[in-house]
Amino acid sequence: MIGSLRGEVLERNTDGSVLLEVGGVGYLVTVSSRVLAELEPGTSVFLYVHHHIREDAQTLYGFSSRDDRSAFQVLIGTHGIGPALAVAILATHPPAALFDVVANNDAAALTLVPGIGKKTAERLIIELRDRLSVPLLDTGVGGSVSAVADVRDALASLGYGTDEIREVLRELPSSGGSSELLRDALKMLGARRA
Repeated sequence: MIGSLRGEVLERNTDGSVLLEVGGVGYLVTVSSRVLAELEPGTSVFLYVHHHIREDAQTLYGFSSRDDRSAFQVLIGTHGIGPALAVAILATHPPAALFDVVANNDAAALTLVPGIGKKTAERLIIELRDRLSVPLLDTGVGGSVSAVADVRDALASLGYGTDEIREVLRELPSSGGSSELLRDALKMLGARRA
């Protein structure tokens, strides 16, 4: 089993993979859009790897951190989540943000991931709560709401589309207060429309 790779990025592909040369051997590694944006051809890189084996294929999935790989492994161990959907979830919600989404019962945040509807999001939150060891929080009136959920709701109320919101939330840091994150999101959205 391959657990990590250190080498040079030869090329980025439009299918979400990179060709990574390690000791004269080229490995095709599937990565999330967030990681793909960081990997420039000609640069050295270290990736944590999940070696996914099926009857008909072997695929390498690469991650920039051990937490990302661990979250990916938890996700693919969850009923109804395959590797492609797990990569899409992590591209939209890094591990810390995913933990907040599950802790806050924020099904709307999971629906930002392409391929996840409301019912699937609600089911995944229940299943992931045990797998991620998330404590059950009171999310009624006065309950805890994540800063990312606040930003998403604010942007939606300002008339931004789901795709725009999804893209800007991917670029925001996973920590910070609601007002700080909203200010950063509005700056990014303003720069794109200018």
